[in-house]
Amino acid sequence: MLDPSLLRKDLTAVVERLNARGYAFDVERFNTLESQRKAVQVSCETLQARRNALAKQIGQLKSKGEDASAVMAESQAIPVQLKAEEESLAALQTQLNDMLLVVPNMPHASVPQGASSDDNVEVRRWVPGAAQPTDDPQPLAFEARDHVALGEPLGLDFDMAAKLSGARFSFMRGPIARLHRALSQFMLDLQSGTHGYTECYTPYIVNASTLLGTSQLPKFKDDMFAVSKGGEDDGPVSDEQGKPYVREDQYLISTSEITLTSVASGVITPLADLPIKLTAHTPCFRSEAGSGGRDTRGMIRQHQFDKVEMVQITHPEQSYEALESMVGHAEAVLQALGLPYRVMLLCTGDMGFASAKTYDLEVWLPAQNTWREISSISNCESFQARRMQGRFRNAQGKTELVHTLNGSGLAVGRALVAVLENGQQADGSVVVPEVLRPYMGGVSTLTAQ
Repeated sequence: MLDPSLLRKDLTAVVERLNARGYAFDVERFNTLESQRKAVQVSCETLQARRNALAKQIGQLKSKGEDASAVMAESQAIPVQLKAEEESLAALQTQLNDMLLVVPNMPHASVPQGASSDDNVEVRRWVPGAAQPTDDPQPLAFEARDHVALGEPLGLDFDMAAKLSGARFSFMRGPIARLHRALSQFMLDLQSGTHGYTECYTPYIVNASTLLGTSQLPKFKDDMFAVSKGGEDDGPVSDEQGKPYVREDQYLISTSEITLTSVASGVITPLADLPIKLTAHTPCFRSEAGSGGRDTRGMIRQHQFDKVEMVQITHPEQSYEALESMVGHAEAVLQALGLPYRVMLLCTGDMGFASAKTYDLEVWLPAQNTWREISSISNCESFQARRMQGRFRNAQGKTELVHTLNGSGLAVGRALVAVLENGQQADGSVVVPEVLRPYMGGVSTLTAQ
C-alpha cells in the first residue's frame, strides 16, 4: 500500500507516477475523503481539548467551593459528541484505506515507461555457443517437437488429469515425474546450499488477512481458489485466554511468496537479522481468470503448478542490490541446466501490482521458436510491508518498514518444458542435464516407456 502521508504531501507527483503505469488515480474522491477526514479529526481534537479544559475548570471551581454544575453539564455532554465524531473518523479512514488497497505500487525511477510487454527492455541474454550475445539459439537440425509430444511417451498424461480434475492440470508418472522432482530438488539445493536461502516448508492454505498483507487481496480475488470447509468447523472457538477466534475466509496459495513474505507480518526484526533470505518448494494454485484462453495446450499455463520461490526481507538501503543478486540466483539455475534465456526489465505498464521494479527471465522454447517467461523477480519496496506492518529497528533504535522482494527460482513446470524441448533428440528421446543426473539415479537420457 502506498504511504498515505506521501499522497498528502505531494499528490501530483504520485498521480504522475501512477499514470506512467496506466493507473488513473481518483484524485477527486481522495480529496473529498481527505477533506472530510481532516474536518472530523479537527472536530475530535477540539472536543478532546475542550473536555480537558472543562475538567481543569471543574477542579478549580470545586477547590474554591464554587458551583461547578453548569460546567459539569457541558463536560458530561462531550463524550457522546466525541464518540460520534470518532466513529465518523474511523469510517472515513476505512474508506480511505479501502481506496488505497486497490492502488498499485509506484514504479522506481529506473523503470522504463511503456504500455505493454512490447515496451520491455532486454538487459542481456545467455545462449550457449552463440557467436554474438544478441543471437537467438540455433534451430534444431530436425523438426522440433513441443513438450506435449515429447512428454506423453515419458509419462505425461493430460487425459488422466482431465478425468481427475478437469482442464489445465497435469498427471505425471515414471521418468517425467522423476525429472520434475529432480528439478525442484536441484533448485532448492542450489538456492539454499549455494545462495544462502533458508529452506522452508509452508502451508498451502492461508487466511484472507495474509493475502491482504501481501497484496493478493482484494485486487486478485478472482484469481484465487477459495477453500470451502464443507460444513461447520468443529475446532475451538476461542484461545486459552478465552478470546474468540475470528473465522476468516481461506484460500489456496498462488505462490509461496505469500507465506514466506508474511513471516515479517506484524514483526519488528532486529537490524542484525537483515537480510532474511527464504526459499520454499510448493504447489501454486491459480484460476487463470484473466488468461483469456491462452496457452491451453500443455503445461505453460495451469491451475496447479510447482515453483521454487525466493524471498528476501531487507533494509531499505539494500533492496536494489538484493534485487540484482536475486536475478543472478535465478540465472544460475538456467545456466546450470544449459538453457538459453534472456533477462528483461519490465516497463511501467507490464509490472505486477505490488512491484516497484521487476525483471523477467525468459527461456527459449524451440517448438514455439520464442522466449517464454520462467521467472519474475520483483522489489516491492515497502508496499507489502506497510500493509502487513513488517518493520525493523534501525541503528538509532527507531522502527522503519522493511523492503520485501520475491522471485521464482524457478517455476518447475516451465523448467520441465524447457528441459524437454531444448534437450530433445531426433528420435524423441531427451538428454537429461548433467546437474540433474545425480537426482535421477545417474540416468542421462529419457526414452519412451
